[in-house]
Amino acid sequence: MGVNGTDLVLTFAPGMETFLPQGRLTLTSRADGVSTLGHLVESLGVPLTEVGGLTRDGRAVPVSLIPTGGERVAVAPVDRPQRVPGAPLRFLLDVHLGTLARRLRLLGVDAAYQREDPGDPALAARSAAEHRVLLSRDRGLLHRRELWAGAYVYSHRPEEQLPDVLDRFRPRLHPWTRCTACNAPLRPATPADVADRIAAGTRATYDVYAECPACGRVYWRGAHHDRLARIVREALRTVDQDPEAEVPT
Repeated sequence: MGVNGTDLVLTFAPGMETFLPQGRLTLTSRADGVSTLGHLVESLGVPLTEVGGLTRDGRAVPVSLIPTGGERVAVAPVDRPQRVPGAPLRFLLDVHLGTLARRLRLLGVDAAYQREDPGDPALAARSAAEHRVLLSRDRGLLHRRELWAGAYVYSHRPEEQLPDVLDRFRPRLHPWTRCTACNAPLRPATPADVADRIAAGTRATYDVYAECPACGRVYWRGAHHDRLARIVREALRTVDQDPEAEVPT
């Protein structure tokens, strides 16, 4: 593809075709003397949250650069694992990612989520105010300038979403320590502590509990424990933590 005049050629890394017209990885754009490279990339459909770097004619350049035309620009993906400034790593999920939010909480990851959609401006503002990485499948939401950080969730299937997010960010996992309902840290509880919140059959069968001090939910190794333990083990392997050291038996 030739380059001349005010045209520039942008070549996107494999994997970005999901955002691009007809899935084409090489496109031509027009340098107007005003728009930045970042704006041109986003105008073609790729959120800057998914861009790890830009090179112009082989040299690294910032997204704020205003091209003059006649250039070739390569758009690289984010590094994996992606390093996010600040600590600890915390997430915010949009209304469509409830299952992913619960699974992250199961792993002890701070994952804020509301069942009622607060709207794009509120989500972006919370990301900025609380320094949370916004996870979303809404490309328009990820284009919002006020975001502190964000990431596109590529799959619509929760069983694929979780390993993708873990592989991208590699958070430190602390399974079984966070309420899957409200995200608050759990605390150990005795049978007497929770006697008024569990059935008699549960009291007779289990003697190890945890409770959420925020919403009052009680946790124990019930019928779904084996399925959840498999999710935890697979997640720990994804981030290279020792599965056997983290999953209670």
